[in-house]
Amino acid sequence: MLTAVVGAQFGDEGKGKIVDFLASKADVVVRFNGGNNAGHTVVVGDKTYKFHIMPSGAVQNKVCCLASGVAINPEVLVSEIEMLKKTGKRFKLLIDSRAQIIMPYHILLDGAKESKSKNKIGTTKRGIGPCYADRAARTGIRFGEFVREKIFREKLHAVLPFKRKELNSYGIRCPSERTILAKYLPLAKKLKQYEADVSLFLQKALKQQKRVLLEGAQGFCLDNDFGTYPYVTSSRPIASAALASIGISARLLERIIGVAKAYCTRVGSGPFVTELKGKLADFIREKGKEYGTTTGRARRIGWLDLVMLRTAARVNGFTELAITKLDVLSGLKKVKVCYAYRFKGKTLKEVPANTFELAKCKPIYREFEGFEIPERMRSVEDLPKEAKAYLRFIEKQCSTQIRLVSYGPERTQTLRI
Repeated sequence: MLTAVVGAQFGDEGKGKIVDFLASKADVVVRFNGGNNAGHTVVVGDKTYKFHIMPSGAVQNKVCCLASGVAINPEVLVSEIEMLKKTGKRFKLLIDSRAQIIMPYHILLDGAKESKSKNKIGTTKRGIGPCYADRAARTGIRFGEFVREKIFREKLHAVLPFKRKELNSYGIRCPSERTILAKYLPLAKKLKQYEADVSLFLQKALKQQKRVLLEGAQGFCLDNDFGTYPYVTSSRPIASAALASIGISARLLERIIGVAKAYCTRVGSGPFVTELKGKLADFIREKGKEYGTTTGRARRIGWLDLVMLRTAARVNGFTELAITKLDVLSGLKKVKVCYAYRFKGKTLKEVPANTFELAKCKPIYREFEGFEIPERMRSVEDLPKEAKAYLRFIEKQCSTQIRLVSYGPERTQTLRI
């Protein structure tokens, strides 16, 4: 069985927790996009695991795969592998030979372009964009080349003069070939053992009736095509892109789980129709600990946007929804949800394709009575009636059933519906 878990908002929806929760019944967990610009947090008892590249299934000692669509910072990946080993985790890791390697010059270029730009994207400056740009330009270095010293040396020697010239245009000095090799060759030796054809491995696993869980990074509204371009990520976080990344037929995908917070957050620049300011935004931010796992930046806060969620459900084809952080809204007297936009006298039920139009949209809200969420619940029946009404409205507006509700950071604070 093949299941995809994808973000339905601007990322940071709590996908890591949902993947960890579902991983108990999975055999293989696959990260299919992004790089260490993502941050997935898993809380198990008094232990907190923060991943940027490793699939969240590593906490449950599952077979973990990094697909061809992942951009790999080898230094970050090695540190996460070593961290997991120290905590006693015994996972099996497979890295697709086709995955791209983030090089030091990618990181420098990412920071330089963002600092010089008048319209800042809000990049994490981790080198993700330049890495994917090199893939498209066919000048990138793939994992299979990285772990073969002779080929790696040849590829680096060929591309470095162009990167040096590009960095010089920003007044930045490019690291020397010797410096890069001194840092990256030892990392390559440590990671070589994990090289695999992930596409072929997954095909065989699915034929053997193994349960495969696909873990996405970022979210629908950061998709490079369907998101709020240009304020988007450089990879494709949507379900259809997951299949291209792992190299598996779309016919084999059975479940597509969209993950959304009970409210909405965004990091970086770009349109945010339901954004809140002032004390209410501060209250939600602090209660929800809405600070980036990767950068530590404070996240922008807004009410739940069902126009966004409705469009995400349509494009991804969600078979179900997982709602996270319902507890953060606990204690508010009133809770609002945006079910439509107002644009030039028109009512919109779907996100407009043009970002400049989206930036001018105004939210149309439905107000709900607040609710108090218990710290522990045995079933959905323990939810307050006001919370149930809120969730039913989400289901109706998105034409998608909610199957999971998370009301706290721990694995046990999750309800199946």
